[in-house]
Amino acid sequence: MTGPLVFRDAEPDDAAALAALARLTFSETFGHLYSAENLDAFLAGHSEEKWRRQLEDPRFTVRIGEADGEAAAYATVGPPSLPIEANGPAAELKQFYVRGPWHGSGAAAEMMDWVLEEARRRGAKEVFLSVFIDNHRARRFYERYGFEAVGRFDFMVGSHVDEDVIMRLRLES
Repeated sequence: MTGPLVFRDAEPDDAAALAALARLTFSETFGHLYSAENLDAFLAGHSEEKWRRQLEDPRFTVRIGEADGEAAAYATVGPPSLPIEANGPAAELKQFYVRGPWHGSGAAAEMMDWVLEEARRRGAKEVFLSVFIDNHRARRFYERYGFEAVGRFDFMVGSHVDEDVIMRLRLES
């Protein structure tokens, strides 16, 4: 997989590819931080069945990036579930992953442009996300778009508690 990423809206038939990609990207990015038991427990939540249900749910939209026919990036936008107080209609960026070979290629920027467009299409005035406190690369990326830290969140990986930063971007009308 080395070709350029081509993006499209994911469909229920993409459930298996997204489940595999979610497990792979989380493991590549964070797997070294957890015991095998905690990592396995977390990854079990990325089942094909769970992804299919989400892809069939009109409250969620998933954008998938593929290169040479293989999934290599994805982002999920849906209703807020973080412990936040929104000031009007809001959306949440639930997942945002790009495989390593495409870091620095512009793929993340293209996906973020889609995220913000999708949030506006939904009528959101704010977009929220959570990011691991020590994921400095991702935090800098979000800050370049104007996201600001507004709180903390306990993110569970099995029985392990990670501290996430909740970030918010206020969208212009």
